[in-house]
Parts: sequence; C-alpha cells; structure tokens
Amino acid sequence: MKLQTFKLDRATDIESQPWFIDLRKSALPGGEVAATVASIIDDVREHGDDALVKYMRKWTDPSFSADRLRVTPGARKRAPDSIEHVAAYQKHILPSDAKPITVDGAEMGLRWTPVSSVGLAVPGGKAAYPSSVIMLAVPAQAAGVDPRGICVVTPPPTRKGEEAAGDIAPLVLATCAMLNIERVYRIGGAQAMAALAFGTQSVEPVDMIVGPGNVFTQLAKQQLMGRVGIDGFYGPSEIVVIADESADPQRVASDLIAQAEHDPGRCILVAWSQEVIDGINRAIGEQLLSRKRREAIETSLKDWSAALLVKDEAMAVAVTDIIAAEHVNLAVKDPEALLKRIRHGGAFFLSDRSPVAAGDYYAGPSHSLPTGTTARFTSGVSVFTFLKRSGTVFYRQGMSKETIDSIATFAESEGLDGHAASVKSRE
Repeated sequence: MKLQTFKLDRATDIESQPWFIDLRKSALPGGEVAATVASIIDDVREHGDDALVKYMRKWTDPSFSADRLRVTPGARKRAPDSIEHVAAYQKHILPSDAKPITVDGAEMGLRWTPVSSVGLAVPGGKAAYPSSVIMLAVPAQAAGVDPRGICVVTPPPTRKGEEAAGDIAPLVLATCAMLNIERVYRIGGAQAMAALAFGTQSVEPVDMIVGPGNVFTQLAKQQLMGRVGIDGFYGPSEIVVIADESADPQRVASDLIAQAEHDPGRCILVAWSQEVIDGINRAIGEQLLSRKRREAIETSLKDWSAALLVKDEAMAVAVTDIIAAEHVNLAVKDPEALLKRIRHGGAFFLSDRSPVAAGDYYAGPSHSLPTGTTARFTSGVSVFTFLKRSGTVFYRQGMSKETIDSIATFAESEGLDGHAASVKSRE
C-alpha cells in the first residue's frame, strides 16, 4: 500500500485534480444532502422531542426513547489530566480589553465578552472522543462562558442488528463531569444542531454551536447560522506533510497513518524528492501490517490521499497554501523558517518530532480545526471563538462644535436628517 504520486509542474495544477475539487466541495455540500438537512431542521423546529426520537431511531438505535435524550447526573465521573494543559494554553492567549485611545474628544476602546450559552458537538456513533469534550469546553470556559451555559450533544453507539443498545462512553461522561458540564444529550447529527438552535421539550436552546462532525452536522450548522453563531466548517480530518531529506520516513508515515485512521482521513504528502516519497511509502507499508484499523486506513490512503512531487520548496509552500489544510506538519530541516513563508493552515506542527496526535490529545491548541480549504479564512476553536468584540465610545467632556458640525454634514449628505438632529441636540 502506498500513496499515489502526482507530479506537479505548477502549484495550481492541483486545482484541476478530482481529489482537490472534492476537498473544496466538502465545505459546501448541496443537492440531496442539503435538502435532507433542511427538512430535518424544519421537523425538529416544529415537533421537538418527537422528531429527535424519530431520527435517533432511524440512524442510531431503533429502540431509542425520549427518556434517553438527556443524560442523568449519576452517569458522570472522572476525566483525563490533559485538561490542565489545554487550560494553561487557552488562558495564556486570552485577550484583554484594549486601552482606550482618545481621538477628537472621544475615548474609544474595545471590550471582550463571552457568549452566554454554547452547545458542543462531540462526535460519537462509531467511536468515543473524550478529547473533543476537552478541546471544545476548556476554551469556552477560559473565555468566561459559565459552565451552566455549556451543554454537550453526542450520540450513543450506532446499534447494529439485534445487539443491545449501547450508551455514551464512560470517559466522555467523566470528562463532562470534571468540567462541571451538567447538560449532556444523547443526540447527534442535523437533528441535534436543530434542537440546540430552536430548543425542544428536553433540549434548552443555545446562542452558539461549536464542534466537528459529519457532513450532516456541518451542513446543519451552516444552515442555522444567523439563528445561532457557529465556529466554522470542521469536517473529516486532513493533514499536509511537507518533507525533505532530513525527515524520518517512519515518523512521517506514522502521522499520515494516524490521520487516515479517522475513517475517512485525507493525507497529503508534499516533497521535492521522489526518493523522499518512496522512503515514506515504504514506511507506510511496513507500519500498516500492525495497525488495528488497517482496512479503514487503506481506504483513506487509496481514495482520499496523495503524494505531490513538486519542483522545489517554494512550490511546496504554494501548494500548501492552496490546500489550506486542517493540520500542517513541517518535517524539514528548518521548520521555523518554513513556517514564516506559509499563510494558511489550521494548526502547525514543527519538525518530525512534533506529532499531530499531541495536538489531538495533550497540547494546548484545540484539535477542532477548519477543513475543506476553509483555513484560508477561518481559524480553529480557541478562547477567541467564544468571545464577542464590542467597541466603546465615551465623549467624557461632550462633543465640540466642530465635531458636531462634521457629523451633521455627513449625515445630511446621506439624507438622514434624524441622525444629524441627534448630534446637534448635543450642542
């Protein structure tokens, strides 16, 4: 098993390749998926809990009942220690209010205030992700969101055949308990996003929805934007690795496999040496033999991934900026110098000694990051996600006649004499 290699003459050549076109489209799916999501949202808005139960029975558990929508407090216990690392980092980057500047008699400042309530979308169904609870909730709390205003939606395991109904993983519930998150709901997908936006008999509405998930979850967030705030498009996991001759093939291969393990995971290797690509491909083949999720990994590497042979480092930078990946690993001799030349990426991991898995579980930056090339214009979850900026204006000594005349003249030029009058009343 190895990555299919594409030789590029120009960085923009990737824009015509099917895998890149699919990547760009992933952030804005339409057609039947969009229509399905819209109908789910309307159904939940109109029928509340009844609609939630219907969709949970359809996609998760045929015997799902309304009394399972919310998790009881007794089901929550302990949580992992990585909370401390994430909290330390998020508190470190917490912005403070700007010192006021006085211009023409007006003291102008900037204040930061947290949102009042937020719903955290934690993936479930196929696997358990207590790390996602940490990476979403801790930044919210560091921003000042009251834990009582934070809730989690996460579906129980998808039921197969006649097997007994499963429940949310104990580690997920334990993490919620340590973070003092009292409201946890056993729901997921578009129906969960709709419930958070509009509220139901069992689910309290929130002001903002944050978190990763499948295409139905992400598209629902997009359709609900305006009714609630959202973080961005956080879809299937992806990585770009830039590797040169100094990179350890085994380490690079392990990072690519780790992303492919997400099922699906998109893995892009960028190098200006065929020898480097060949060495990493050999390491991938060797490591795959011992991976438990080998079938899923091979599917991701075959259908969702590629090795890009570029002319030089400059083209590698250009290609990386076009892809604007969720994770960017700089497995090169001087990663700090290369980082200065790259503009777009959700999170950067410098050198082959810095695995992406460290960001997934233990380091401070959140692992909830933009995908589908959206890192061109948006950022990953952090304290900033949960903060609102508000300008302040204070004419402490009142307004001068010159200022009043200037504003009034401007307002009247736009035909807004009421604006002009409101200023003149301060003479």
